[in-house]
Amino acid sequence: MRIALCLLTWNELMGCQHDIPLIDKNKFDQLYCIDGGSTDGTVEYLKDKGIEVIKQSKKGYNSACKDAGYNCKCDAFVIYHPKGTIPVSDIYKFRSYFDQGYEFVIGSRMIKGAHNEEDNKIIKYRKWFVIALAFIAKILFKKEGNTTWDVLHGFRGMTVNAFNKMNISDFPMSFDIETCCRAYKYKIKRIEFPTFEKERIAGETHFKAFDTGKKLIKYIVWELFRKD
Repeated sequence: MRIALCLLTWNELMGCQHDIPLIDKNKFDQLYCIDGGSTDGTVEYLKDKGIEVIKQSKKGYNSACKDAGYNCKCDAFVIYHPKGTIPVSDIYKFRSYFDQGYEFVIGSRMIKGAHNEEDNKIIKYRKWFVIALAFIAKILFKKEGNTTWDVLHGFRGMTVNAFNKMNISDFPMSFDIETCCRAYKYKIKRIEFPTFEKERIAGETHFKAFDTGKKLIKYIVWELFRKD
């Protein structure tokens, strides 16, 4: 199976400077980046490293992720956010799962053996919210197969066939949970493996918790009544 690695960036120069030198390009059949309009030198840095940079076609997280799929020239693609938060070595783990026949693979912060950036805190707002959404998605959409517990981690991979079958919408910020819900609906073979998340090297998250949470809840209601 031919596998592509797609980087998603938006002003992540310091994260790229940390992660990119650690990537073994020979382990992927295609390496490219979808950039959301960086102005901090991210694009120039990636191009200097010989990485194809594609400006995302429309604003928004869903657009960036869909562009990742549309520009994949391989059988499957892995989405990686170079922020210095996830071990680069974990990007190589996807291939073995694809070779085993899995169509949708997530590097999870929620399962046994994993670590979430909030695990050292007493109050874990983001982690608890992710688990709550995972339960809701499971109850509403799961028909068979493995349960997905990290429904909001952007570190994931899928076959192009699975991506096309999911028919991802333009709903704001829904891509991560939407791929999980659609994988349930279409009985796409899926699995998670544990990964270790730490705090980002620099910058702030592009997804503010309260605003993002409201949009994701609206998405689930919309998906429940969606006509495929």
